[in-house]
Amino acid sequence: LQFGENRPRLLHGAKLLRYYSTQPSLNPYPSNASSFSNAIALAYPTFALAASIFDDPSWEAFSPQGPLRHWRLIEIDSVEFTGTLTSRIRIAERILHFLKGLECLDETLASYVAPVAPPFFEAPIAAHLPAAERLLALLTSPSPRIVELRGGDRRTRASLAAWAARRAGLGLLQLCAEDLPPQAIEADSFRRLWDRESILHPLALLITCRSHRLDMLPEEARKGVSVLLERTRMPLVLDGGEADGSSAHDRAVIEIAHAPRHEQRALWEAVLGGRAQVDAERLTATFDLEPGAIVEIAAQAGTASGTVEPSRLWSACLARGRAQLGRLAERLTPSVAWDDLVLPAAEKGLLRRIAAQVRNRATVYDTWGFGRMSQRGLGISALFHGESGTGKTLAAEVLASELAFDLYRIDLSQVVSKYIGETEKNIREVFDAAEQGGIVLFFDEADALFGRRSEVKDSHDRYANIEISYLLQRMESYRGLSILATNRKNALDPAFLRRLRFVVDFPFPTLAEARALWMQTFPQAAPIGTLDLDRLAVLGLTGGSIRNIAMNAAFLAADAGTAIDMPVILAAAADELRKLGRNPEEALTAIRCR
Repeated sequence: LQFGENRPRLLHGAKLLRYYSTQPSLNPYPSNASSFSNAIALAYPTFALAASIFDDPSWEAFSPQGPLRHWRLIEIDSVEFTGTLTSRIRIAERILHFLKGLECLDETLASYVAPVAPPFFEAPIAAHLPAAERLLALLTSPSPRIVELRGGDRRTRASLAAWAARRAGLGLLQLCAEDLPPQAIEADSFRRLWDRESILHPLALLITCRSHRLDMLPEEARKGVSVLLERTRMPLVLDGGEADGSSAHDRAVIEIAHAPRHEQRALWEAVLGGRAQVDAERLTATFDLEPGAIVEIAAQAGTASGTVEPSRLWSACLARGRAQLGRLAERLTPSVAWDDLVLPAAEKGLLRRIAAQVRNRATVYDTWGFGRMSQRGLGISALFHGESGTGKTLAAEVLASELAFDLYRIDLSQVVSKYIGETEKNIREVFDAAEQGGIVLFFDEADALFGRRSEVKDSHDRYANIEISYLLQRMESYRGLSILATNRKNALDPAFLRRLRFVVDFPFPTLAEARALWMQTFPQAAPIGTLDLDRLAVLGLTGGSIRNIAMNAAFLAADAGTAIDMPVILAAAADELRKLGRNPEEALTAIRCR
């Protein structure tokens, strides 16, 4: 602690303070001690007593900058009306416990920090071993450095830090950066207490943040962290979040490699063991998860009996990516099946082939080796084109239900920005959040971004093409299923269409298809009167319009207290036709004449 030449005497004084701290009933003063305290009999150690211990007392030892007070070994109370000499000197409670051989964390520190959970592995996976060994080397170096961990997920980063700290013989505590006092004086006081604790007991500190990214900390939290980074002498490990490629000159940055598929599969098999009839191959093919997430999900899916329910396991995997997609995407909850989809056989068969490719992606790309031939174009992407209401969204819901995936609808008109680079940023945010797997991305209103590519006349045209190319690039590499929907296929450049694997046409319904749509649009519990489905099919409406008419007719019938029959259907149809810009009298006259 750098006491200098006063070390022997200060240690002697510390022993006396320890003695009197444990025997508070004893008067520490000799008979002539009243000269130091104006004859006030004080039953505690004071400045005067400390000065009397030494033949040549050094006031510097008791200065705020001296080791005793800098390291908070002693505490001095200012006693009103008695002056400095009679100020009470107390040995810090943590130091007293240390001298008595009791290991306990300082009370103030304990309100900020908590122990880090032990690592969930005996040894890191092969992909993480270089990062773990480098962290271990830095923690055991003669001059410990500030280390920032990037990549992986939070649980994985914490476990790697815990593994390295244990191998280095260090305890590891965790501090949330947002909890640090923002005021410089208070932050420095915390820093001194931490440094003292690290000397008494070998420790390292893991600094995390609720925002998951250190570079996104609020300004006040940044100030508190800065004090620690600038002045601490002890090992600090920063949970930097996902790698962003930025440099950090004041610290060593360790990038944690992404866990490859075969190691994810091995970990699934290890954590599940024989507790569930779960296809680890399917989990690995669908979800791209870090080891920490796999361990957490397996624990969440467990039951009191120790078994793992496959449905709970799958749902927990899906839930990992939901929180990240909320800003730009709307989650749809499909409750439909193939029978709800009225399409020509060719188009319906194409949709089934899309689902089959998603299901068998791992077999073809990984087991059979097609993925090793080229990394380009491995994403399964589709364009759905057809008039509004012809079933594009319904088809996306059917695919999501068939695959047991989540479905997110992204309105491209809301993603496109007039600011350069902002559109790509929004697209990146969507795909990055969805990369954990099990998600169908349905990009609606694709016309907002796509158009027939022509000669680039200005910078706006050039950046528009960059945005389109970036979207297609992400769709080509996305491990899930991505779908573009448009009402105007002819407006899309053929060069862009060639980069999509499937193009599915949603034609206007034929009479037979329209009749089938009318037949299935009413719930079984609805009170249905006499309906002439053949005449209703002649109206020439899409499935979306037919559903609108059925819903509005149901409200008319409920209000009138009748069944849903032809009169209320025709009344609702007239409203829908007007909305579409058609003459309802002509259309309704045509069906009455049949």
